[in-house]
Amino acid sequence: MAYTTIDDPSEYFQILAYTGNGANNRALVNTGNSDMQPDWLWIKRRNSAEDAAMYDSSRGIDGSGNSLRLRPARDDVEITDDTSLDSFNSDGFTIDNGDQVNGNNSTYVAWQWKVNGGTVATNTAGTNIDTTEQVDAKAGISILKYVGTATDNDSLGHSLGAAPDAVIIKNRDETNGWQTFHKNNTTDPKTDVLNLNSNNPTADNDTVWSDVTPSSTVVTLGTNDGVSKNSINYVGYVFKGIKGFSKFGGYTGNGNVLGTYVHTGFQPALIIVKKVDETQNWPMFDTTLRPRNVSAAVDGNDFMYADLSNAEDQSPQFEIYSNGFRPTMTSDLTNGDTHPYVYFAWAKHPFVTSKGTPITAGR
Repeated sequence: MAYTTIDDPSEYFQILAYTGNGANNRALVNTGNSDMQPDWLWIKRRNSAEDAAMYDSSRGIDGSGNSLRLRPARDDVEITDDTSLDSFNSDGFTIDNGDQVNGNNSTYVAWQWKVNGGTVATNTAGTNIDTTEQVDAKAGISILKYVGTATDNDSLGHSLGAAPDAVIIKNRDETNGWQTFHKNNTTDPKTDVLNLNSNNPTADNDTVWSDVTPSSTVVTLGTNDGVSKNSINYVGYVFKGIKGFSKFGGYTGNGNVLGTYVHTGFQPALIIVKKVDETQNWPMFDTTLRPRNVSAAVDGNDFMYADLSNAEDQSPQFEIYSNGFRPTMTSDLTNGDTHPYVYFAWAKHPFVTSKGTPITAGR
């Protein structure tokens, strides 16, 4: 069996750094090996504080040409916006002049995932809830739109063909947090929940996942308003790790400058981390913002936060290898002694190609 089914991760995930010019109808083109139309798009201003903007092609652009914007660092409702995203393009996207995406002389980063080109279908595998689903099982991602029922143990079909490793759900109509499941969140993750928009530690809550582990076909929900209030609209992002492309795992910090090595099986392009057991933020580290892998010499600022509007932070946190990463700071943000962390990671390169050719090892 081949090591990976994805030799070129840029077919499914790309990062674009750009400088705003304050213009309307500005088309941005990706720079990866493959042309890639994004279906899930997360944009953050880098040089000054601004809430990140999240879009997807399942929610899309409304009939008046307005984008439907969510803010992952906040618990507020979906925003209908005519100054940010205009379109998802065959190899990039088009933006307007809003400060959240294109302020003049501001710097930005756009994390982008391809799913199914905006093509959706109805998934009826769930109990009492049909989802409008956009899925690519090869890339391990499914975007689900659905309406809540407030009935315990109702469920969502996801079509990934295997049990998800992580799930993020947002109530679009009301103020409520980003409910997050991660398979390494405590020893019994089905009983617990993290919130992407919050620095709070994990919480035991049987009303979110109804204490049921996601299966190869469905994600089970409780009655919590964050996942299934009656007649409320939701969006869910469901992930399964794909060898050589993505991994959703955990590690234990050691409090040393030479932290615990974390094997991913690929050179990471993006790593999102959360300390599970205590209050701490969600740093997002990518190799576009920090291109040099030298912990004492950083080319500018080097990471963002998922749960904050802050500008880039300038404290190097990881060393990146061809097959994983290692924390390089003693701070609780990524490497508190004996503390558990969960991570989400996507690849720049697989460690070994589908033909068995290894990528050059080292930093």
